[in-house]
Amino acid sequence: MIIDFRLRPATRGFLNMHIFRNQDRIARWSGNLGMTPPPSAKRGDMELMLKEMEEGGVTMGVVPGRQANPFMGNVPNDDIVEIVREYPDRFIGVAGIDPTVPGRAIDEIERVVVNGPLVAVGMEPGVLPNPMYCDDRRIYPVYEYCERHGIPVLLMGGGGNGPDLSHSNPEHIDRVCGEFPNMTVINTHGGYPWVQQICFTAFKRPNLYLCPDMYMYNIPGVSDYVMAANTFLQDRFVFGTAYPFIGFREGVEGFKALPFKPEVLPKLLYQNAIRALKLDIRAE
Repeated sequence: MIIDFRLRPATRGFLNMHIFRNQDRIARWSGNLGMTPPPSAKRGDMELMLKEMEEGGVTMGVVPGRQANPFMGNVPNDDIVEIVREYPDRFIGVAGIDPTVPGRAIDEIERVVVNGPLVAVGMEPGVLPNPMYCDDRRIYPVYEYCERHGIPVLLMGGGGNGPDLSHSNPEHIDRVCGEFPNMTVINTHGGYPWVQQICFTAFKRPNLYLCPDMYMYNIPGVSDYVMAANTFLQDRFVFGTAYPFIGFREGVEGFKALPFKPEVLPKLLYQNAIRALKLDIRAE
């Protein structure tokens, strides 16, 4: 079994996002990582994407909604609900939440997570129309609600996480994890390029998981991620492609080619994802 912890499928509102609209940008970012955008991304072809998942050995994918600025594009949570209902054995849904108005955000979490089929909350404060840091106190009521209800939270921190690199600085996610020690936090984009800093944050914050996804390929810092995943972070490190930037076959083969300990790979490829999201999945 392999669970891809961060992918954006070629269907519904995702096709309106910049990552599908701007093919030149996809090609440039993928090329910088020594990769080629998959054919399904170029065509916006969902059935071809499912075939590519199968060919790459990816069993399931974690699909996050998005609430962001106009350039990045939004994906309504109702789209995520429909994707999960249409492909229940292929996708795990995460609610994209705008925490700007906490009461409205909590209502949405109740609708699609507590009383719906989605399993976690995803927030990307740095790419909101008015960017915020993830430790902005205005977001705290949402964290309090998630911690109280045992809802995992995906926080994008790394890469193009905001108007400047400060939005990816792990000191912000460190504060969140410290303030809410009983809330599971999964850092997508793995705090890149602050690799050593985010690894140390996870070292001291046992509620923090790392998902470097696209930043595990042909880029400085990968060896530090691998060292952490082989040792103290082996139970809190997850695999992801950030499709459409990385294709499934390339992603899986490239990940497995890294010097991970053989006994650690099953944890990284699916066991940790199951535990982080509290999934009712039995996998040997």
